[in-house]
Amino acid sequence: MKLEVGRNELLSSLQSVIGVVERRQTLPVLSNLLLDVGEEDLVVTGTDLELEMVSRARVRTVQPGKTTIPARKLYDICRGLPEGAEITIDASADKAILKSGRSRFTLATLRAEEFPAFGIAEGGQSLTMSQKVLRRLIDRTQFAMAAQDVRYYLNGLLLHISPKRVRAVATDGHRLAMSEVMMDTGFSDDLQVILPRKTVLELQRLLESSDETVQMRIGDGQFQADVDTIRLTSKLIDGRFPDYERVVPEGGDKRLTANRERMRQALGRAAILANEKFRGVRLQLEDNKLSLQTHNPEHEEAEEELEVDYSGAPLEIGFNVVYLLDALGVMDTDDFIMDLKSADSSGLIQESSDGDSRYVVMPMRL
Repeated sequence: MKLEVGRNELLSSLQSVIGVVERRQTLPVLSNLLLDVGEEDLVVTGTDLELEMVSRARVRTVQPGKTTIPARKLYDICRGLPEGAEITIDASADKAILKSGRSRFTLATLRAEEFPAFGIAEGGQSLTMSQKVLRRLIDRTQFAMAAQDVRYYLNGLLLHISPKRVRAVATDGHRLAMSEVMMDTGFSDDLQVILPRKTVLELQRLLESSDETVQMRIGDGQFQADVDTIRLTSKLIDGRFPDYERVVPEGGDKRLTANRERMRQALGRAAILANEKFRGVRLQLEDNKLSLQTHNPEHEEAEEELEVDYSGAPLEIGFNVVYLLDALGVMDTDDFIMDLKSADSSGLIQESSDGDSRYVVMPMRL
């Protein structure tokens, strides 16, 4: 196998797939990228057995073939070469020689036959939507995914696709984020699938805020997305997501409306002296006034006071300050709404003029 390629073209392909390659692998070949050289293009593949990323680049082929090359080393070499450099890669049985100008690198390779093949998602259902719409759904919900919860179905993002709506939902058991878009999906029935956390973060990284489309296929326990010249294929989490609609509180008789940015800044300052373990903040509400209070085991305290729109009965309630900051941080509007019921009931946070996203935060005792 031998090819000639521009440094920028190769680096772009490597950047698209390098995130899937874990630094510590059980199989040595999983630390490598599969390079498949055709007549006019190079297909670069990386996988961790749960997620596969494939990218294409235009090359000048001298000799078609396949090999696997250490991912991080190849990526670091390309990144270190000057802008606009030309690269030649010549791979034989157990090594690949990379040349660019006066630079020469010899890398150990493994046979392409050792690289695990990822099954192609067949059958199932397809959905096409703009990249910016899907990215908005992910941006507004992914922060609420669990990281390493024993309830494995929480370590991901739920896609709930209905005939006229696509909804993304994430929860770690203490908070919930939900965002939706109304659209004609072409689905005749509801479909719920759980995308793994790593898949969600890689997909978020690939998507741009543009009207270009992303094509998705769901079937046979797999999710596949085509974004420009990149294909992402992932196994789905096999589990039952909680009945999230039951978690969204209704009937809150206390409504707080406030400036989102001023609230975010005040919470950020108060968080400096919050207990590092529990991260609690106390909210005290009375007529058009909100007090934020935090303290820690060193007997340090912070107090912030804000003018808000509130005319309900006085209320004192505690929340995790990070959960509030995360929800406010992904909103766009100047003002936000928080509906409350009692000190023991969850709070519901929404934007003041856009009802497509909702955030539920459980209270905590302080």
